[in-house]
Amino acid sequence: MRRRDRLLQFARESGCKAVATLEPENLFYMTGFWGEAAGVLDADGRATIIAPTLEAERARQESADCDVVEAKRGSEMVAQVVSRIKSGRTCVDCREYGVMRSIAEATPNAVPSSEPFLRSRVVKDDGEAAVLREASGIIDDMFGVCVREIRSGLREYELQSTLMSYAASRRMFDLGYRYTLNPLIIAGGPNGALPHAQVTERKFAAGDLIVVDITLRYRGYVSDSTRTFALGRVSDDAASAYEVVRESQALGLEAVKVGARCGEVDRACRDHIDGAGYGDRFIHSTGHGIGIDVHEQPTVHQGSETVLEEGMAITVEPGVYVPGRFGIRIEDSVMVSGRPDVMHKFTKELVTV
Repeated sequence: MRRRDRLLQFARESGCKAVATLEPENLFYMTGFWGEAAGVLDADGRATIIAPTLEAERARQESADCDVVEAKRGSEMVAQVVSRIKSGRTCVDCREYGVMRSIAEATPNAVPSSEPFLRSRVVKDDGEAAVLREASGIIDDMFGVCVREIRSGLREYELQSTLMSYAASRRMFDLGYRYTLNPLIIAGGPNGALPHAQVTERKFAAGDLIVVDITLRYRGYVSDSTRTFALGRVSDDAASAYEVVRESQALGLEAVKVGARCGEVDRACRDHIDGAGYGDRFIHSTGHGIGIDVHEQPTVHQGSETVLEEGMAITVEPGVYVPGRFGIRIEDSVMVSGRPDVMHKFTKELVTV
């Protein structure tokens, strides 16, 4: 109910009285149900899910305090949404252009906007924070699996298979992230120099730095963490670069607090890496918000003036990437509070396996 109150508050600030969504992430946020359906929250705080028959019973079981109405896909579902927003201006969250156009043509009260959802989701409530902590703990356990499993001759995809099997046993699952073909980033040796490397058949070899970036969904919420492991003795310059990244990440974590600007967190990491001579090898932003999506507001990048608020959840993930040789990234998911509240406990010291 607190979430619905916030949604209506932000809707009013956008000049609307109600909200509607046809996106599964925001439907889940508003109702507790993730599926193929639409949701409408009227000005009085009543929530209705409009679902095809095959989803209706699950919607009744999984949603919280919602009316569930059955409708056929397509025009009938659109008509049901329209019938519920004719009484006042409504922020309608819908990415599909054809559906949004049909709704807008049927009623002038439809205002295309996902703003109430984006603004409401940026600060996590206690329940959301608890799920994120549980998810982060499972990822820490998966790094323990890495320590046990990584060895010379093991292929990147074989480690991914082992990790995903373990994740499934803990009810943690792939995001289906559209910009990658793989659920995880596992990159050994020169592959680690690609921040978003695809998992390959390459075998791990002695002297590798191995980047393991785990981003998975648990009970609807996404935790994101990265550790870089050493397989046997690594070169002196790789070990030195690792310490630079570790120190950079520690400085970034210290900068995460209520009232700080996102750009200040980025600067804390970036200035240290610049000072060590690796500035041109830190080729991405320092972090991003997490929650129902892997990338939410706020973004933690150079020059960002966004002020961190109590209850925001962000990542801090500086890295150094040397093409053809190695990559290093250390990442934690963090809750914003009066002091750094890091949700991952797995060591940031260089672990040699």
